[in-house]
Amino acid sequence: MTLYGYFRSSTAYRTRIALNLKGLNYEDVAINLAQDEQLEAAFKALNPQGLVPVLQADDLLLYQSPAILEWLEETYPEHALLPNDVTGRMHVRALSAMIGCDIHPINNRRILQYLRNELSVEDEDVIAWCNRWITDGFLALETRLAADKNRGNYCYGDRPTLADCYLIPQVASARRFKVDLTAYPNIMAIDTHCQTIQAFMDAAPMMQPDAPKN
Repeated sequence: MTLYGYFRSSTAYRTRIALNLKGLNYEDVAINLAQDEQLEAAFKALNPQGLVPVLQADDLLLYQSPAILEWLEETYPEHALLPNDVTGRMHVRALSAMIGCDIHPINNRRILQYLRNELSVEDEDVIAWCNRWITDGFLALETRLAADKNRGNYCYGDRPTLADCYLIPQVASARRFKVDLTAYPNIMAIDTHCQTIQAFMDAAPMMQPDAPKN
């Protein structure tokens, strides 16, 4: 398999975590979003949206990280990232969607570029925008996590799930946008624990070949 991504992309980051948790080998091909390589014809031949990640498995091209993660789960069921029971799967998918649908998209790079370049929004106001939506989302997520008395060290249950694949990159993004994370002890405890697991550590942005070296 070949993963086309970018070291700082949250969606590529979550995909790397899932691949690593499942013990799958893949070649990493960097698409430099800072230089708009995702908009070039060569990459748009892989994904007309011009978005990372794209996962190539033989002749199959997979796009949109939620679909990629579900495909990985169905194709490689070992080291499952969804619970066995239907209610548990619903909870994990719901926690994932809180991040993947309601936090990440409105803080995505192309949205922030539009604010800066098309609407002439100042950088400090762009950061305030990111803070607002991450804070709103994290408050709701923290409440959900605190209410689950059966939860272990992860978002759900006692093993990593798709929800953790979504959460850890979003925490990294929150730090980048200078969000005060002290109000989210459960989120921070999950992040701290996951940072001790090799699959998460190896997926971290600064561990990627295209990350800045200084």
